Amino acid sequence: MDAFYASVMLRDRPELRDVPVVIGGGHRGVVLAANYPARAFGVRSGMSGTDARRLCPQAVRLAPDYVDFEAVSRSVMETFRQVTPLVEAYSLDEAFLDVRAVRRSQGTPLQVAEWLRATIFDEQRITCSVGLAGTVSVAKLASRRAKPDGVLMVPPDRVVDYLHPLDVGELFGVGPKTRAKLLRIGLVTVGDVARIPLPTLQQMLGSATGRHLHELAWGTDRSTLTPRRSDDDPERSMGAEETFSRDTADPAVISRELLRLSGKVTARMRAAGLAGRTVAIRIRYSNFETITRSRSLPDPTDVSTVVHTEAVRLFTALGTQRRIRLVGVRVEGLRSRVGVDRQLALGERDRGWREADRAVDQAGRRFGRGTVRPATLIRSDRP
Repeated sequence: MDAFYASVMLRDRPELRDVPVVIGGGHRGVVLAANYPARAFGVRSGMSGTDARRLCPQAVRLAPDYVDFEAVSRSVMETFRQVTPLVEAYSLDEAFLDVRAVRRSQGTPLQVAEWLRATIFDEQRITCSVGLAGTVSVAKLASRRAKPDGVLMVPPDRVVDYLHPLDVGELFGVGPKTRAKLLRIGLVTVGDVARIPLPTLQQMLGSATGRHLHELAWGTDRSTLTPRRSDDDPERSMGAEETFSRDTADPAVISRELLRLSGKVTARMRAAGLAGRTVAIRIRYSNFETITRSRSLPDPTDVSTVVHTEAVRLFTALGTQRRIRLVGVRVEGLRSRVGVDRQLALGERDRGWREADRAVDQAGRRFGRGTVRPATLIRSDRP
C-alpha cells in the first residue's frame, strides 16, 4: 500500500490530501507514518516527533487509529486471496502473491496487478503499487520503484540490467549497517557486489551473508512464499505503548495509562476476531533502561478489564518507585476468536465485562472512538 497509515487516516479528510500530515510523533513519541507531502520535507517513520516538527513545523498531526488499520489490512488481504491462495502477508500494508498458477483464470500478471489496484482503490479508497518479477526480492524492489500508485514489471531477461546500477542499499534486506560495511570495502552498486567472486565475498562478509548477497545481486535468490491465512494462523501479538510527556512515578497515573492501553489493544483484537492468552507489559525508566514482564492466563481473552487487571498485577509486582518514561501493554499467543467462546465457562462478572466491551465497540462504530470509555479516563490528564 502507498503511505498506508496516512492514506487510511486521510480517506475521510480530503482537505488534508495535499498538505503535510504526520501520524503519531507526539511530544516525545516517534512518527508512525507520514504522507508524501510530509516526506518531501524529510519526515520519515521512526524519527522522533521533535525532529519531525523541526523539519516540517506546518504539518498536521493525527493520532493513529489502529483499529481502522487492522480492518483495512484484513480486507485488502482478502482481496489478494480472491486472486490466489498463495499470499504471504509481509506486514499490515504489504504482501507477496504467487500468481503463476492463475494465469488461465485471472489473466496475465500485469492484468492481475491492474485489477488489484482498481479493486483496492474502489473498495478501500487507498492506492497501492505493484512490483512484478520472478523472485521475491526483485518484486519487492520493483514495487518500491513503482510508488506511488504504479506498476513495474521486471522480465527475467532484464533482471541483471535492472539490478546492477542500483545502490547496494536498495537490495532487499540490506539495512544501513550492512550498506555502510559494503561501502567501506568499495562496493557501492549492486553490480559491484555481483562482480566480486563468491569466495572473496564470503571471506569479506561471512559464508552465509556473502552467498545471500551474491544471489540477491544476480536476482537468483531462492526465497519462497510462506502462505498464511490470518484467520487460521493470526498475528502472534498486538500491543500499544505510550511515552509520557513527563516522567512519572505515580502509580495511579501509570494504572490509568495501562487501562487506556489495554482498552486500545483489546479493541484491535476484537476488530480482528482474535483472543490471546499471555499479557505482557513494557516499562522504560527515565534512564532508558527497559524491562518486560509477562504472564499467561488460564484461558484466551479479549476482555479489556482482564488484560488491564493482569497488567497492573505485573507492574505492582515490580515494586518500583522509579520514574517511568514509557509504558506498554501487549497480548501474545493470539488465536482466532472463533470457538473460544464455546470453550470458556465465563463467570457472570467476566461475561458482564465482555458485554460492556462490545457495547463500547458498537458505540465507537456509530458515534466515533472514545465516545464511551471508563470513568477514570474521562477527566484524567495524561502526563
